Amino acid sequence: MKLKDLLTVTFGTFVLIILGDGVVANVGLAPRLAGTGYNWNTITIGWAVAVFVSIWVSGGDHNPAFTLAGALRGSMSFGQAFVRIVCQMIGAFLGAGAVYLVYRDGLISAGMPNVWSTGPGSVFGSTFWGGTGSGIASTGTYSLVTACMAEFFGVLMIAWAIRAGSDPRNSAISRLGGLIVAMTVLGVGLCLGGPSGYSLNPARDLGPRLFGLLAGTQGLFDGIYWLVPPVLVPFIAAPIGYYLYDVLLKTEEKA
Repeated sequence: MKLKDLLTVTFGTFVLIILGDGVVANVGLAPRLAGTGYNWNTITIGWAVAVFVSIWVSGGDHNPAFTLAGALRGSMSFGQAFVRIVCQMIGAFLGAGAVYLVYRDGLISAGMPNVWSTGPGSVFGSTFWGGTGSGIASTGTYSLVTACMAEFFGVLMIAWAIRAGSDPRNSAISRLGGLIVAMTVLGVGLCLGGPSGYSLNPARDLGPRLFGLLAGTQGLFDGIYWLVPPVLVPFIAAPIGYYLYDVLLKTEEKA
């Protein structure tokens, strides 16, 4: 494994997080929009752009869950997968650091809120986790199990989009793979993202969460939420998603 390849993985994940957590910070802190700054659509569009740009500049591979799924399918050794996952975590940590540098004044004045990761304590807490916010009545909180279900099915959607990109029947549009994955992430955020915040990516959640801990954000590792929906569930769902696509949907190669 070449050093340049590892740097590319690190850089791609850095780009994903500086743009992805950047839109969370921009909307959550709303320096130019005052109290009207919260907008879930803005968050989902920003994250879709982050996914597209990160794939565009690095070729993808910034999600440890799919790195593991690739290793299970034999596309790389488990040793190589481990090194790549470490690079993804480093890139995510550095990306969160860059968001801190960009939004430092707002973060400090707001008491260092959680713009880093999903779930309880995030900047969407008052609306997202069933509280009252922006004049909208609560519809109830989501349980840990429900958040896990949202992450599981969200990762399945991403897995199927990725595998479809290598399917012979889609060869005519295979070069649009990055855009298709980004649009799938947008769809997951809009349609399935409510209960968990749609991490879909262990590096996306854990790397910035570690940075947030060092930056002084409180409650990031309270309870077990941080470990289960955003970290363990994607590692389980990605290999299952690949397997289901290959068994149920993949077009057989012509002889």
